[in-house]
Amino acid sequence: MLRIRLRRVGKRGNPSYRIVVADVRAPRDGAYLEWIGNYDPMADPPAVTIKKDRAEEWLSKGAQPSDAVKRILHWDGMLEREHLQQTPQRKKAEAPAPAAAPAVVAVAETPAEATEERPDETELAAGPDGDESGGSDDPDEVPSE
Repeated sequence: MLRIRLRRVGKRGNPSYRIVVADVRAPRDGAYLEWIGNYDPMADPPAVTIKKDRAEEWLSKGAQPSDAVKRILHWDGMLEREHLQQTPQRKKAEAPAPAAAPAVVAVAETPAEATEERPDETELAAGPDGDESGGSDDPDEVPSE
């Protein structure tokens, strides 16, 4: 089976690619049948030159483009690309199941005993004996003024 794919050329840190037609079993930078274009990703915008007539002929013969070459051919308008990863559509009647929500609620909950024993703000201002001194029950403690 034939594949239209990228063959890396160029220096280390400055890649450029040849668009080639090669056998599927051949290595990335190995033997190829025909060189049909160039792709320079380092240019802004990326530079692409391709022999459209040769690419169309190889596509008509059954050569399969790689994902990167599909994207390049789509940019040139030669190939209509289908989306590779589609998110599934939710049904409207289906409610999402909150899987992580109970764990968060369990951590955020306080024990029922602690909330029942906790005094109100008015009781805190009045103190535990009902007097408004706001002091503690310790008789040895000297109130500060």
